[in-house]
Amino acid sequence: MTIETGRRGLLKGIGAAAAILPAAPAPVFAALRLPAMFDDIERRTFDYFWETTNAANGLVPDRWPTPSFCSIAAVGFALTAYPIAVERGWITRAQARERTLVTLRTFARLPQGPGASGTAGHKGFFYHFLDMQTGLRFRQVELSSVDTTLLFLGVLFAGAWFDRADELEIRQLADTIVGRADWRWFTNDRGTVSMGWHPETGFIARPWEGYNEGMMVYIVGLGSGARPLADGAWDAWAKTYPAFWRGEGATRHLAFAPLFGHQYAPMWIDFRGIRDATMRREGFDYFENSRRATYANRAYCIANPMGWADYGRDIWGLTACDGPADVQRPYRGRTATFFGYAARGPLGQPDERDDGTIAPTAALGSLAFAPEIVVPAARAMRRWPGLYGRYGFRDSFNPSFRYADAGSTSGTLGPRGWVASDWLGIDQGAILGAIANTRDEGVWRVMRRSPAIRRGLLRAGFAGGWLR
Repeated sequence: MTIETGRRGLLKGIGAAAAILPAAPAPVFAALRLPAMFDDIERRTFDYFWETTNAANGLVPDRWPTPSFCSIAAVGFALTAYPIAVERGWITRAQARERTLVTLRTFARLPQGPGASGTAGHKGFFYHFLDMQTGLRFRQVELSSVDTTLLFLGVLFAGAWFDRADELEIRQLADTIVGRADWRWFTNDRGTVSMGWHPETGFIARPWEGYNEGMMVYIVGLGSGARPLADGAWDAWAKTYPAFWRGEGATRHLAFAPLFGHQYAPMWIDFRGIRDATMRREGFDYFENSRRATYANRAYCIANPMGWADYGRDIWGLTACDGPADVQRPYRGRTATFFGYAARGPLGQPDERDDGTIAPTAALGSLAFAPEIVVPAARAMRRWPGLYGRYGFRDSFNPSFRYADAGSTSGTLGPRGWVASDWLGIDQGAILGAIANTRDEGVWRVMRRSPAIRRGLLRAGFAGGWLR
């Protein structure tokens, strides 16, 4: 039996198994005193940004130790990481200020334009990947609306955190970089934001719709600069929600299979107690939605309908991550398909995919939503052979993949299966931000001061809570 031919029966098994699991307990959020192991996790995770970044221009590699291009999204996470490190006493404010200034000056000065080469972006947006030395477009990657948004969130965080008189240049640069983006251009006259644009072929046909990390695109786009998204952009996004609802009662939530889609926007934006029109009708907020999605991801791994090795109560977490290889191999009487880098998440949810690969960032990035289940997962995965090292948790591991003949180049086989070789910047950033928010609202309390975020939320129809 192949995965595809057995999928219908497997999905029935998911529903039956998940139905016997208890609903997630109602959250009582307060700053937590985390176990001591999180001091080490947090510091090692931060060191990724401090040690691998090009100090001459602030560009952050997509991954390490594999040589790589710069990920502009990882730069956004890095700009958020530097002040966190100051507050934790790992670097001085002067060091953070200098690294932040170098980074912002780079993005303020990088050339923009419609050309296919010799530029870093166009219309105020930036290409997904940039050359680590020159800062120019890497090969033929897209001008990315969502990765630019992640960059902008880090820029806005820096502009809000560096509030002293002698840090004016940071605030000015932040306003300049975010403010020049032409968001209406990126809608291509459709009302919804395109996922990207290529100078060779134009706009990517697929817009940001449904429910996923695209929510941050609309909030930042509505709140940013002189050319923000038009009124109604959030409604155009939210009207595509209906097909994304899963669960009933206390488990009902807007679903997106990879957990990063529930983590990125809520890392920077405090959704607790604020609601748009959709959530006013539903009676809960997007923070609660992310909490329910976290529990659903874990419930799926406990049910383990695909029969993968070692899935369970403390070994769980499906999201976008490296995988062992794009191959098919026999597995427990069926033909199993494995993947390289891919988005992963529970079958039966939008963007479903499950090949036995678990990513520590999936669980740890949800720490603020559900520490009661994430802390045990962190403890269990920290003990996993070869998974924890110089910069904390490596990207991913697959206990079911034990095929030496597959020639995996993205990881190694060990005593308990395959373990990725690299650390990835965006996954490191999600872990660091989640720990900071859990400890003392480290990102949220800063971003609540951002005029652009407040403006974007209000224009999207959010009300209540800290927006009053």
